[in-house]
Amino acid sequence: MHIPQAGAPSGVEKNRTELPASVSKRNDTDVTFTLDEFTTNPIYIPHADTVELSYSKRESVLRNDKLKLADEVALSFIEAWSPAAGRCVETTGAEVDAYTPSATGKRKGLCKADVLTLMTKFNAENIPQEGRYLLLDAYMYSQLLADLTQSESMAFLACADAVNGIVGKLFSFNVMTRSAVALYDATKAKKAWSADGAATDLAAALAWHEQCVCRALGDVKAFESEGDPTYYGDVYSFLVRAGGRILRSDSKGVAAIVQGIPSAKA
Repeated sequence: MHIPQAGAPSGVEKNRTELPASVSKRNDTDVTFTLDEFTTNPIYIPHADTVELSYSKRESVLRNDKLKLADEVALSFIEAWSPAAGRCVETTGAEVDAYTPSATGKRKGLCKADVLTLMTKFNAENIPQEGRYLLLDAYMYSQLLADLTQSESMAFLACADAVNGIVGKLFSFNVMTRSAVALYDATKAKKAWSADGAATDLAAALAWHEQCVCRALGDVKAFESEGDPTYYGDVYSFLVRAGGRILRSDSKGVAAIVQGIPSAKA
């Protein structure tokens, strides 16, 4: 995918005295990213399952595979949008148990002060107020709710927009949640969920402005071989092409809230 990226503005001069004004040309650049191909493993449904079961196994199997495909694509977008260490904010809340698959020990939980720090970062970088999003995993979402006062919680939930997946709004961010979001290692380098886990892995939330990230998602293509004579049943699979990236080369408008690690106790 090729996306034109606008160059710097021409500049403004107050009370110009020299005429004719010098003329310059804006140099635009080209932002590119590749599309990945996601395919499900072919699934076999025996003929007997289509006639003997009291439920539609075909419908159940295909629904599960399409949901799994959508989840993997979503995780790929999250990984593509996850910024480098310089764009990470650490959590500063109370100690909690590490909860990523292979992680051990304690981590600092998410608190409202961390979201305030994130807002300040975006404000200082002139990121527009409208169009900001913060995606939290299930644990960070619970930690944030627990840190809000009753009045803050009511105001937060009053801004929920179920149709668009927004569970609330806090410090200019439309908050969304899913089971798992981003993953970082101990050096604050992002890593894929499919990579080997480590005891020092860190869970992370992802914040972005809608004009600072991009994605491309194709249609889901279904492949089927019904009544296959070699399998004596039906075989199905799915394919979709997708990709994404951070738009700006300086990654402004995107940040991660990565779990902080408590100081060692004497």
